[in-house]
Amino acid sequence: MSDDVLSWVRIDAASSVPPFEQLRVQILDAANEGRLAVGTRLPPVRALAARMGLAVNTVARAYRELEQAEVVTTRSRAGTVIAAAGDNGKRRVAEAARVFADSVRANGLDPQEALTYVETALRLR
Repeated sequence: MSDDVLSWVRIDAASSVPPFEQLRVQILDAANEGRLAVGTRLPPVRALAARMGLAVNTVARAYRELEQAEVVTTRSRAGTVIAAAGDNGKRRVAEAARVFADSVRANGLDPQEALTYVETALRLR
């Protein structure tokens, strides 16, 4: 693995977006765009945290969320590698949206009112 695999990642300390989310999105976008090919080994959590001046837990959370979305996979000896060229999380969200839409229709809810529930739920996170 080259030390500069993620040399292009930038964290904006003044941003309202948490650092783990900035890191997660940048890696996700690079995987989706093919800039990080399937099989590309990412730097170890501690090494990346030290290089970027971030807490180890910040990098670990970004990697963990990418793993949950099946964008990366982590194996003890192999480290963390890009596992997918796309975001499987988007597929799961699309399926959840279809289920929600079915529920909205089944309960006779107005679509605009349903969108208000979604917007409220997204703000609560």
